Amino acid sequence: MANTQGPQGQHDPAGSTQMFRAFVDEAPQAGQPAATGGGPRIGLIIGIVAAVAVVAAVAWLALK
Repeated sequence: MANTQGPQGQHDPAGSTQMFRAFVDEAPQAGQPAATGGGPRIGLIIGIVAAVAVVAAVAWLALK
């Protein structure tokens, strides 16, 4: 079999490389708000406080 290449190099039969490049090269749209990291961080802090409260309650009941 002859390995034929087009003017742009090797052809990707699945098209995954072309789709990836299109995804990476696309510019951020102006209509989308900027992502903020406050939401997940607040949830993490609340989860840690709740876990400490549960551990403290169990220890208080065990040592009572």
